[in-house]
Amino acid sequence: MRKIVSIGSLNMDVVHRVSSLPQPGETVQSLSRDNVAGGKGANQAVAAARAGGSVWMIGAVGRDAYGESLLEALRADGVRTDCVARVGADTGTAFITVDAEGENHIVLSAGANSELSADDIPAWIFGEASLIMLQNEIPWVVGRIVLERARMHGVPVIINAAPAMRREADWLALVTVLALNERELASLSGSPVGTSVRDAASGLIKDGAGAVLVTLGSKGSLWLGRDGDEFWTDAFAVDVVDTTAAGDTFIGAFAAEYVAGVAVEQALRFASAAAAIAVTRRGAQSSIPTREETIRFMNSTRNQLRRVHTS
Repeated sequence: MRKIVSIGSLNMDVVHRVSSLPQPGETVQSLSRDNVAGGKGANQAVAAARAGGSVWMIGAVGRDAYGESLLEALRADGVRTDCVARVGADTGTAFITVDAEGENHIVLSAGANSELSADDIPAWIFGEASLIMLQNEIPWVVGRIVLERARMHGVPVIINAAPAMRREADWLALVTVLALNERELASLSGSPVGTSVRDAASGLIKDGAGAVLVTLGSKGSLWLGRDGDEFWTDAFAVDVVDTTAAGDTFIGAFAAEYVAGVAVEQALRFASAAAAIAVTRRGAQSSIPTREETIRFMNSTRNQLRRVHTS
């Protein structure tokens, strides 16, 4: 059994739907409000599980109703929660505003996520995990230790650098796959305005990353590998309702295929299809499709993958 371990955040998302996102100093009326399970770590765990992966979640929640609700949601999808710590801080929350076009603004309150420590990371994962997923919504000191131990034991790591933060110079050399969106790419690479996505991603490869995966929304995605592979995957054309967790869905679905040994280009197409379905639905984990749904969607749509050969 190939185990995927997601080490990251668990949040209760408080979602307000509005006609248009507020401008600075502006007050807008909410059309509806919902509490839905979220957090990048948990979202990616659910996406990987629904895509067919065997997934363990490691993180922290409070000893409150939100925390129990988040754990129940994970278990309902078959995600193992044995290693999720219960701490004294309140469970993390995310305050999300979604407009009529499906775009969103997100404000995080870390809560229990900030209490996760290296002592909460069980040693067994470095001997049993086939793949680790990381994000930046837990303390960096924990993420850094995980990267170092994973490299020592030969465990590949996909890290979603969200939110994007500049780190010490050598951390990229510990990363198997660096996953980020276009805005995070610009922030992390420090590239000047006008730099192409490919050139910015290439800079991160030069800085040590094993591969860079850039999600580009309606423009698709780019995979750039240290081995010279370069894949552009077109986005599927769908009517967007809510982009919340679309990136998490892409990463989790990709991880499930990647760890199963599926060719990168096909794993990317599968992930693109899963994310396309997700943006047609509301919410975070509530929007993530099952493997069967994704396969049906792919079978109903012509192949949209193209390979870019470079000299």
